[in-house]
Amino acid sequence: MLRKFCCLVLGVLFTFGMAGGGAIEAAAATTLTFSDFFPPTHAQSQLCQAWCKEVEKRTGGEVKVEFYPGQTLTKATQNYDGVVQGLSDVGQALFGYTRGRFPLMEAVDLPVGYTSGQNATKVANAFVQKFQPKELSDVKVMYVHAHGPGLLHTKKKPVHNTDDLKGLKIRSHGTTAKVVEALGGVPVAMPMPELYQSLQKGVVDGALYPLETNKGWKMAEVVECVTLSFSMAYTSTFYVVMNKDKWNSLPDKAKQAIEEINKEWQAKHGEAWDKIDADGLALMKEKGREIIEMEPAEAAKWAKLVEPVIAGYVKDAKAKGLPADEAVDFIRKTLVGLEK
Repeated sequence: MLRKFCCLVLGVLFTFGMAGGGAIEAAAATTLTFSDFFPPTHAQSQLCQAWCKEVEKRTGGEVKVEFYPGQTLTKATQNYDGVVQGLSDVGQALFGYTRGRFPLMEAVDLPVGYTSGQNATKVANAFVQKFQPKELSDVKVMYVHAHGPGLLHTKKKPVHNTDDLKGLKIRSHGTTAKVVEALGGVPVAMPMPELYQSLQKGVVDGALYPLETNKGWKMAEVVECVTLSFSMAYTSTFYVVMNKDKWNSLPDKAKQAIEEINKEWQAKHGEAWDKIDADGLALMKEKGREIIEMEPAEAAKWAKLVEPVIAGYVKDAKAKGLPADEAVDFIRKTLVGLEK
């Protein structure tokens, strides 16, 4: 009888011990939230969704990530602060949406004549690694990436030269607003999610953006012309960042796995930018939109006109104590090196 009683007690203890162990194991798992401004169908959004799944896979379920695309958790302009404040644990958006907040990172977006998303992304990550911007010290940077050449698109009026552009209202943000001014246009600030309707309603006459946007954001439905203004093509740098306290709370093995994923995803984003740029151009051609190739003399003129934008950035950034000359020189030399 005593033996039966002991076995029963041990059985109960074993059962509760197993249940308790399971509860402890479940409690050890961390669930993160990821706020993204891209629509869920966009290639860059899908890559971030894949990042979330890869994190869960490589951490053995120790870290899970809930993905919220299309500004459903925080607005594009609030994304970074949302991560800092813990409204989301991870976030993706543009540095350019909060102009002046990231003065050193603005150097990457200058109109230095980017030729591809892969090269722009490599420049951006090399820049972060070299300069370790203090303005990013309130988050843990997962990685950055940058779109392909930012080009001029217009709703109705084809733009072959600066005379055609003069007085047109062009959606722009951050540094690109100064580019528009330098070329004779009128900059109008607004985030990408607002552009489609603004073009439809005539709030703006055009916009600066990469070719992919014609498909990814359906702009080919509302613009009729694109000017291949590669000589002064800018980029926009995107961040994927994590709340610093949340990052510090993760186990070391999970951190190591995520860091490895981050390195791989940099390249994936750059490759994706170029692929979807090609898709965006193909869609414009399919819809019979006007594709304007600039005359060499005019292209050189545009490149010269935006040089004061770069010089102005250097002057303002140096006044803030930033290594502006070194930053711009690094970007240009890195880009040239990638294109050899």
